[in-house]
Amino acid sequence: MENEKPGSNAKLDQLQNDTIDNSNEKLTTNQGLKINNNQDSLKAGDRAPTLLEDFILREKITHFDHERIPERIVHARGSGAHGVFKLTKNFEKYTKAKFLNDIGKETPVFVRFSTVAGSRGSTDLARDVRGFAIKFYTEEGNYDLVANNIPVFFIQDAMKFPDLVHAVKPEPDHEIPQASSAHNTFWDFISLMPESTHMIMWLMSDRAIPRSYRMMEGFGVHSFKFINSDGAVHFVKFHFKPKLGVHSVAWPEAQKISGNDPDFHRRDLWEAIDNGAFPEWDFGVQIIPEENEHDFDFDLLDPTKLIPEELVPVEIIGTLTLNKNPDNFFAETEQIAFHPGHLVPGIDFSNDPLLQGRLFSYTDTQLSRLGSPNFHEIPINRSITTVHNNQRDGHMRQQITKGKVNYEPNSIGGGCPYQAMMKEGGFASQEEGISGHKIRARSESFVEHYSQAKLFYNSQSEPEKTHLQNALIFELSKVTIPEIRERMVGQLAFVDKNLAQSVADKIGVEVKTLLQPNQSIPADTDSSALQSEESEGKITSSEALSMKNTVKDTIESRVIGFMMTGGVNASATDELKKELENKGAVVQIISENTSPVIASDGQQFIPDHSLSTTSSVCFDALYVCPGDESVNGLIKSGNLNMTVDFINETYRHCKAIYFGDGSEPIISLSDIAKKKHTDPAIITYKDSDTHQRFIAAIANHRAWEFEKERNGLV
Repeated sequence: MENEKPGSNAKLDQLQNDTIDNSNEKLTTNQGLKINNNQDSLKAGDRAPTLLEDFILREKITHFDHERIPERIVHARGSGAHGVFKLTKNFEKYTKAKFLNDIGKETPVFVRFSTVAGSRGSTDLARDVRGFAIKFYTEEGNYDLVANNIPVFFIQDAMKFPDLVHAVKPEPDHEIPQASSAHNTFWDFISLMPESTHMIMWLMSDRAIPRSYRMMEGFGVHSFKFINSDGAVHFVKFHFKPKLGVHSVAWPEAQKISGNDPDFHRRDLWEAIDNGAFPEWDFGVQIIPEENEHDFDFDLLDPTKLIPEELVPVEIIGTLTLNKNPDNFFAETEQIAFHPGHLVPGIDFSNDPLLQGRLFSYTDTQLSRLGSPNFHEIPINRSITTVHNNQRDGHMRQQITKGKVNYEPNSIGGGCPYQAMMKEGGFASQEEGISGHKIRARSESFVEHYSQAKLFYNSQSEPEKTHLQNALIFELSKVTIPEIRERMVGQLAFVDKNLAQSVADKIGVEVKTLLQPNQSIPADTDSSALQSEESEGKITSSEALSMKNTVKDTIESRVIGFMMTGGVNASATDELKKELENKGAVVQIISENTSPVIASDGQQFIPDHSLSTTSSVCFDALYVCPGDESVNGLIKSGNLNMTVDFINETYRHCKAIYFGDGSEPIISLSDIAKKKHTDPAIITYKDSDTHQRFIAAIANHRAWEFEKERNGLV
């Protein structure tokens, strides 16, 4: 280092010399070639498949796939389980896929749930899309349905996927924030991408903070194709509907859960399966004959659009059940490798340009993450059918294939392994006529971005709309650049003018006039009039899009906190405990500390938690156990403030609370004493049918309709 200047840092000097400023520069490839279109992949026509020769797309996605090692770039934080898919309806009319042809047939599966944006060490409770990926181990090979808990996506073309993820990930200069979209780069990108508007409605809704993996839907997102043995083709959309219903937590609650138990969803899934409360989903499909592809006012190939169930009902054809936890998290959950290109005969791709890009990306990212082209030989990824091909060698090769032939055609090996005919189960892609110019462009049928965002917003209940509005206010309040906030509010005006104005008022910007892409409708147009004009003969709301209409008839696996101290009435407590557990709920005892609680009759209750080691956000409902001595013990203990805060927080988050005999003193200290309304989820021992009312209130999930009253806003 004899040439190094005194006091200088050679490494910093080197980094400074390598620093590039992109200001006022043209976009280029890594080879310096200026890029003319960074919005669309190269296709054989604007609605045709993406071409392999698109070197710009391949370079961009290849670089993106290899940017993080060894965890997944997206969906890094996940949890999974083994299970089984059972077919309840023969579907050979539409597909020759064998696992969908024989009623009662059971196919083993592994399912991995995940958040998208955060790292492996982030919280489960981030506001985020959730992955819902299923590997079916079928007799014809592995079939992967790589789904999400939201039926649409942010972008229409895979060319934009690296940009989307770069924008939502921690900002590159300071690596902040983790697992959060509430920052400048994400909303800068979104405000400039009108096609993301529909997805933003979902992301800002309660769907983005589920109560449990077991209580969220799964969607295939893209349009796929079913092909039957006669070659008939139908478009298909995949759905998973949870038997427990679709439920969420409140955003303030999610933030607190992240501090109390960042593994909340992982723990919930593991313990439910461990306790025999196996999660179940109805597996359904929306079927569209190929000749009806263009019957809608949107394009089936557009991944930012869904098919309203009022137009095409979901037909339930099977049940997905998860019944076994992994034996080793890394070997199974972490090493499982999904790919939407893992197909079986009878299922094929559409020309959705986002799906087409994913078909390139997934193999490449598995090579980077798992380090070998032999990742299919890891036990969790192995097909249940024996693999026969001419691939050999490679890092971590495990399968030993005998013989000297590793090529085809051959005569030395008798021509084996040889190609399978279609009647023998050989896979063949749909024969589809393609004619078009080689272009970078997007179909004109993809240009409308707001109607389904309106449909989703109009379909929400009033509490859901309030939560969505508050989410936008929270997120955009974290954006420090006023122009981005203004631009985003301008986009919201195309969804609902009142929504845009309410958000604008809280984040200090005006609703300024924007022009819609390819249209001349300004953002200050009355959205209700615009909606009315557009909605003639169209669906303007959909019950399937609101969680208000979800399953609310079970308390299975719900966690109920029983708060008590010494002197509790054992018989009344045991009676309710048994009734709840008989209906599948989980009862956990909360006390001053974890020492045994001695009941009035000498019986002992062993606490699961102390007041200082848990929080109301970890429970679905609360029972203040009966007994004057027990209630007075909670009041007189050094934990009075924690006790009252626990009850008040449960109340504010709209959960069911049942006050046992003798609870009047503690009610008088809580916010509930101030209530001036009838609330069916607040039950006292003086009410009639108390147990049944408590159970019904828990099954209802939350009393969201009383949220304003419970928070003192009315």
